[in-house]
Amino acid sequence: MKQPSRKNLKSDSEKPIAQSYPKKRQTNQNSKTETGGFTPKKRSSFGKGNPRPEVRTTPGINKTDGVRLNRFISLSGVCSRRDADEHILAGKITVNGEVVTTLGSKVIPGKDIVKFMGKPITPEKKVYILMNKPKNHITTADDPEGRRTVMDILKHATHERVFPVGRLDRNTTGLLLFTNDGDLAEKLTHPSHQVRKVYHVKLERCVLEEDLERLRKGIELEDGIAVADKISYVANKDCNEIGVEIHSGKNRVVRRMFESLGYEVKYLDRVIFGPLTKKDLPRGKFRFLSDKEVAFLRISG
Repeated sequence: MKQPSRKNLKSDSEKPIAQSYPKKRQTNQNSKTETGGFTPKKRSSFGKGNPRPEVRTTPGINKTDGVRLNRFISLSGVCSRRDADEHILAGKITVNGEVVTTLGSKVIPGKDIVKFMGKPITPEKKVYILMNKPKNHITTADDPEGRRTVMDILKHATHERVFPVGRLDRNTTGLLLFTNDGDLAEKLTHPSHQVRKVYHVKLERCVLEEDLERLRKGIELEDGIAVADKISYVANKDCNEIGVEIHSGKNRVVRRMFESLGYEVKYLDRVIFGPLTKKDLPRGKFRFLSDKEVAFLRISG
């Protein structure tokens, strides 16, 4: 039977997702889930009634010169500044051979010797790499089972230690960002910043319009409600190919949303991540981001 025409949704562009595939019975076309209009409060690792510890001088560390220890750790590519505070409180950081547990302590780069869990760390040049991840690659630095990882593709890309921002499972393809900028990585992965992600999904059978509407309203998963911010049929494709835009940071969320409705995901490709697209980036290849792209990433969300 001839399929009704659909408006264009191009996977590798930033055009809005196409309108929903028409169905015979009348439906409310204005149904939409709103996620904006809300500014999250600044998160803190200190609960009510637990004030931030007083900043005191740690022996061997200059209080007035240098940089704050958590920033030094972040610049070294270990983690974000917020996570660095947790490592400091846990006693995992030493400066000039002494354990430092005082938040706000400062160090002098090039003079003080800082170690994280016994290993020396130093500030690194910030690196930002975009990959079009191929299938059958694990998003991890190392795999005990000897399977191919995304780091195998990047092994000659840079001397700096970079890590993936978020995850794509083994069979999911598409955009994956790598960096040693812990603060930016934390921002891009935390759901409060609502970084836009668009996926091209192919299912084993046609998707009902009523199921698309259920995904727009939100699906109950084992770890909470998951909502498709925008969802529609892909233009000029069969009714089993869907475009989905989400902001959720839940693990394998797109697969689990469709599986909860009884669909089997045959193909899943991330085509947009924040302001970044797959344009001119073939599968299995990577490139370094421009300063302009990094600036856009910092203000995204």
